[in-house]
Amino acid sequence: MNVRDSEHMIAELNREEPYLLTKDAKEADLILINTCSVREKPVNKLFSEIGQFLKHKKPDAKIGICGCTASHLGEEIFKRAPEVNFVLGARNVSKIREAVLKEKFLDININYDESAYAFGEFRQNPYKAYINISIGCDKKCAFCIVPHTRGEEISVPHELILNEAARAAASGAKEIFLLGQNVNNYGLSGGKKGGVNFSQLLTRISEIDGVERIRFTSPHPLHMDDEFLDVFASNPKICKSMHMPLQSGSTAVLKAMKRGYTKEWFLKCAKKLRAMCPQASISADIIVAFPNESEMDFMDTMEVMEEIRFEQIFSFKYSPRPLTAAAQMTNRIDDKTASARLKMLQERHAAILDEMTPSYMGKVFEVYFEELRENGFAAGRTSQNNTVCVKGSEELLGKIKSVKITQPQRLILYGEVV
Repeated sequence: MNVRDSEHMIAELNREEPYLLTKDAKEADLILINTCSVREKPVNKLFSEIGQFLKHKKPDAKIGICGCTASHLGEEIFKRAPEVNFVLGARNVSKIREAVLKEKFLDININYDESAYAFGEFRQNPYKAYINISIGCDKKCAFCIVPHTRGEEISVPHELILNEAARAAASGAKEIFLLGQNVNNYGLSGGKKGGVNFSQLLTRISEIDGVERIRFTSPHPLHMDDEFLDVFASNPKICKSMHMPLQSGSTAVLKAMKRGYTKEWFLKCAKKLRAMCPQASISADIIVAFPNESEMDFMDTMEVMEEIRFEQIFSFKYSPRPLTAAAQMTNRIDDKTASARLKMLQERHAAILDEMTPSYMGKVFEVYFEELRENGFAAGRTSQNNTVCVKGSEELLGKIKSVKITQPQRLILYGEVV
């Protein structure tokens, strides 16, 4: 989502004058730091990053702080880093040109609606198009700051999405990647009820000439109805990779988190997905040591992971965030216990991956190649989101090739084009 917001900002800047990207801060006329505030660590890192840029930047170069941390810290950023020229919230991306021109510009209005704004064209990856299908979030998860930094959920008009996907495909992007906090709630919230729902949107995008793959993140377990699962399983252009944010395997903790589902609901949904689409991979977000999480609650999470055997997890210790309900909760889990639980979870998941990995040997996958890597390798992804590397060069980029796996590893599968 931040990658796409950054692309939108670059596109908007280029409406007036040509901006070129540079990896050297000493060359930059404009330095944008696009931030995340889901966890505490990236927020703390922001001000050290500002300090590093101040050491190297040109005297007249401007620094802008954008994104979710901009939304929730606002004017405090100027107080803590007076050298910053402007602060632009996550819901105000379309105002980047105004921000650059006005000293000490500040706009962090989370009620601003730019869902129908037609941004300019810019993509860092010519082979993949990220497309926002909604902004904001209508959930009230106790641990999450996103509704306070990105505002209420609003669906982007489907005509804009289809037009953007068609333009991207026409320019050579075979893969469309749909973005939203709860993508499978598309069209059902934010005053835009009726019209096209997410399942219908997926179908319409799949009918666009040139679109060969569709990915999306993140769906919400609550909205994984039969229509959605049917379209996911049956449409060959939809990549068979499903992200299902679990957060916790304990029904009691899920209730405290205000997630809206139980352990049993999640397991039923995940098992139904496995039955309908056996080739699909499933990934999950997991938070350990949420306030009041008992040892039994944590073992419930371990049990869910054991039953579903996620192909990938994004796991973290609970991080209290300002403005959230959980920040007011008592009975915090001490860091030693939290670290031990995270270590146990991650080590068991690594073992599950080690058990899965040999099964990839000799299998043939369709791989969409997107990038070159060191030592003469080209890399791409399978429909199931496995990273695959083969010996190759530019002629593979932007193409889908059959690859036989000859050396499976936990995080990367090596193979040869067949």
